[in-house]
Amino acid sequence: MKRSAFTLIEIMLVVIIIGILAAMALPRLTGQSEEARIATAKAEVNSTISLALDVFELHNGRFPTTEEGLTALRNNPGNLASWKGPYLKKDPVDPWGRPYIYRAPGEHNNDYDLYSKGPDDIEGNTDDVGNW
Repeated sequence: MKRSAFTLIEIMLVVIIIGILAAMALPRLTGQSEEARIATAKAEVNSTISLALDVFELHNGRFPTTEEGLTALRNNPGNLASWKGPYLKKDPVDPWGRPYIYRAPGEHNNDYDLYSKGPDDIEGNTDDVGNW
C-alpha cells in the first residue's frame, strides 16, 4: 500500500510562507509597512531562498556559482543531470522590487552571501539585509 504524505520541506515552506504573509499584512494594518518589508526580506533571505539553495546543493553537490546566480534555482544552469528544479516558483525579488544579490563563495560566509541592499538601495551600509 502506497502512502502519501507531506515532506518536511513542504511543511517548512508552508509555515515560512504563512509567516511572510503575516509579516507583510499585520504591520500594514498598524502603519509599520517599512518594518514589515525588512521582516519579509529577513525571512526570505534566511528561510525561503536559503532553503531552496540548500535543496539545490543537496541535489547537485554544490551551490550555484555567482555567474549562475539565483536563476539556477528556476532553470537548469547547464548540464546538471541531477537538477530537480525549479526550486522556486519565480525569480526572487526583495520587498522593494529589486533582485536579491547572490555571491558564491561569499565574503561573509564560506558557501554564499545572499542579501538585499535594503530600503535605500545602497550596498554596504546598515540597512542591508543579509544572511550574515
